[in-house]
Amino acid sequence: MPLWTAELATGAKSFVTNPVIGNRWLNEHGLHEKRLQLAERMADFRRRQMRHLVSPEHAEAYARDGFVICPNALPQEAFERLKHEVEDNAFSAQEMLQGHTVTRFTPITRRMLNELPEFGAFVTGRLFQGLLRYISSSNADPITFIHTVFAEPDRGKRDPQTVFHSDTFQPTAKCWYFLTDLAEDGGPFTYVPGSHRLTPERLAWEREQAIAACSQKRSMHTLGSFRVSDEELAGLGYREPAKLAVPANTLVVADTHGFHARGVSTKPTVRLGIYGSLRRNPFLPWAGLDPFSLPGLRWRQAEIHDAINNWKMRTGRFTGQPNVGDVKPLDPPRRWQ
Repeated sequence: MPLWTAELATGAKSFVTNPVIGNRWLNEHGLHEKRLQLAERMADFRRRQMRHLVSPEHAEAYARDGFVICPNALPQEAFERLKHEVEDNAFSAQEMLQGHTVTRFTPITRRMLNELPEFGAFVTGRLFQGLLRYISSSNADPITFIHTVFAEPDRGKRDPQTVFHSDTFQPTAKCWYFLTDLAEDGGPFTYVPGSHRLTPERLAWEREQAIAACSQKRSMHTLGSFRVSDEELAGLGYREPAKLAVPANTLVVADTHGFHARGVSTKPTVRLGIYGSLRRNPFLPWAGLDPFSLPGLRWRQAEIHDAINNWKMRTGRFTGQPNVGDVKPLDPPRRWQ
């Protein structure tokens, strides 16, 4: 019980694995709402410490919409060089199968950053790092992957990522630097503008979901990533969802506490990009002091994740992203073979 209670001061979100977070009486008396409100206030406080990391235009876009779009993130010649560095090399990769979609995660290692000059300069550069850190409200080292999404609608059930959801109760950031064009019918990232901010309607909805999650069976919802129906969205007063069908060489960074989804693919599609994610303890008063920014650990989060994943495979433990060996990012997915 002391450990479960201590987790209230962290980013823990599961209503299943923590019986304090999942206590119905506590949530009927406002536990989930208070954590939401405090996490948002602390994120705003930390973000004010990091205004120097982004342009005023990008800060304004984030405040208004919850996401930032950066077209032509690189000069065309630099983009072509980076694209070839990614597509022409084979790397150790993991694959996750969800419904009719396979997502390939290729951990970005420090060696890749050093040996692929255009790629390394972009991933460690001010635009990519600054927006991720500002929107996440954490001046910390993100975890990064080369990210390939293969969708074939005829292969199976609906991809659960195509249902609108909030990743967690706290402000957090994910980004995609797209190396391929995204068509409207090809699974584009879709976001509900403004849904990164709490409103009275959103707080009331969150309260209902938290109480319900206390007694539901295990699911993404009870693990703290709340799903929302189109009908519920319409009643929350946010703007219409925006499909971000953008051309290659576009960087999109979003606060995935806001409602978002992968657009539905109506045809076989392949989407390639560079992916980053950053989430830390939401209740810290400081933006920096990140252990993964220390010498020897910096730029190695994905390597550590890969090592843990491979250890799970060797010891027979479950992993939702098994390693599939060395593959080029656009090679056909191994999970379908």
